[in-house]
Amino acid sequence: MYEFPARDLAYVISLDEIAWGALLMGLSIAIHGLGTLQVLRMTTALSERMEEARRRVRVVGTGIMILSVWMIVLIHLTEIGIWAVFYVWNDAQPNVFSAFYNAMLNYTTLQAGYLPLRWRLLEGMLGMTGLLTFAWSTTILFSLAPKLLQEAVQAEKRQ
Repeated sequence: MYEFPARDLAYVISLDEIAWGALLMGLSIAIHGLGTLQVLRMTTALSERMEEARRRVRVVGTGIMILSVWMIVLIHLTEIGIWAVFYVWNDAQPNVFSAFYNAMLNYTTLQAGYLPLRWRLLEGMLGMTGLLTFAWSTTILFSLAPKLLQEAVQAEKRQ
């Protein structure tokens, strides 16, 4: 039979922990939604502007895709940064660098167990946020790639 460590028996989820976690999740999702909307707008605008260049250079679509990926990564890093700042603000991590590193690992579901007992629930909430936003980003990339490939094929046919 499993014996619970004494520190586990002392943990109780608090309403403010749930509230802060919900606020951080909501903020992350809002940033992700606005950010990916901008990525889609930028991709569409660049694709339309580069129509003439695409006729001459076939790698324009690849460049647009790379730029889109970089922007999505920046969006994810911004979301992680918000959680990291919260951790430092609440003395849950010693500095912003450790907080960012640990939050990034938790966001990608590679690590947990770095927060004090009082904020333990936030580790799971950050992991869920990462899973949701990565799935969202993957959907965006899956919608962009075929569109850019289709445009490249059409440009090649016109030549």
